[in-house]
Amino acid sequence: MKLREFKNDDAPVIAGWLQSEEEFYKWSADRFNRYPLSGADIIENYAPQLETGRFYPLAAVDGQGNILGHFIIRYPNADDDRSVRFGFVIVDPAHRGKGFGKEMLQLGIAYVKEHLSASRIDLGVFENNEGARHCYEAAGFTPYARRKCALPVGTWNCIDMELFIASLQK
Repeated sequence: MKLREFKNDDAPVIAGWLQSEEEFYKWSADRFNRYPLSGADIIENYAPQLETGRFYPLAAVDGQGNILGHFIIRYPNADDDRSVRFGFVIVDPAHRGKGFGKEMLQLGIAYVKEHLSASRIDLGVFENNEGARHCYEAAGFTPYARRKCALPVGTWNCIDMELFIASLQK
């Protein structure tokens, strides 16, 4: 597996992985609020964020270039380069439960070490998304906060998790 930049052609593939409204909200929280999601919705959401230069959508691909997973890295605070946030983390449903999510996150952590100026990575996961939470824990993330998130499908508990990068050697 390797990471490459997200391509617009990836968007309909990723949208197709979201097979239910519940799965859609577990993945997107309140960032889209339109199910079913289309590839055009993803592209439209990413476009203004890409212009900031502080938003990095990535795809995990196999040796043949087939997309296996996707996530974004962003600087959540305009004036702080010490922390980045992973989001929209998803693995092709045909490849879930095989360690691909953990491998993709490890590649993302390496990407942050090599290309970005952050010493901390955080992310959020809903309490009702146990598979994702276990994946994040396996990649080294630990909980640091809990909060309630009001979504169109109900109010869910969110666990914020973090990982500190010991070294920023490039």
